[in-house]
Amino acid sequence: MDFERARFNMVEQQIRPWDVPTPEVRHLLTAARRENYVPPPVRTLAFADIEVPLPCGQTMLKPAIEGRILQALGMKRVRSTLEIGTGSGYFAALLASRSRKVYTVEIEPELAQLARGNFARNGIANVIVEEGDGAQGWFTQAPYDVIVVSGCLPELPGALLAQLKPGGRLFAFVGEAPAMKARLIVRENEKQVQRRDLFETQVPMLRHAPCTNEFLL
Repeated sequence: MDFERARFNMVEQQIRPWDVPTPEVRHLLTAARRENYVPPPVRTLAFADIEVPLPCGQTMLKPAIEGRILQALGMKRVRSTLEIGTGSGYFAALLASRSRKVYTVEIEPELAQLARGNFARNGIANVIVEEGDGAQGWFTQAPYDVIVVSGCLPELPGALLAQLKPGGRLFAFVGEAPAMKARLIVRENEKQVQRRDLFETQVPMLRHAPCTNEFLL
């Protein structure tokens, strides 16, 4: 398979037309080797417009959605990033190119080990894989400049917002099928936040997603 041609087609046919005009984002997605984070039995699907299957019944986000997340975050260079839901490690590797340190939390030990191996093979040294339940965030290394939740939550828990630095950005999928919203939260200061719903989609629900009434956003 011609991975370079497939990568080019992914960026130009899936990502660029879907409101991802920033050249830096497209360059990042062109430079990253997505196929290196896809299990060998399905590697030919690395650039397809689908949720590529992973072990433990999990999936990778569609390439176009990954592009929209990066576009929304508008990341330059930040000190600290939190990702909830590591999967194969591909999106954490993208975040690592814009962050001094990425902490990525994975509830499935098999996927955590898979991601660690992928980072080692691809020379990614600034990502720390934490095994555990990240549905309420990961207080150990808080606060963060950027937080990304790769699975859906019924609502955003206040605990996540509490871990975001002033000036920081949080991206998550919020709601329930068929009306899940891709939401960007910008924390202006200790008391004020801006919320913007970017598009609707469907992604898997985050394991152990909070279902209490203690939500802020």
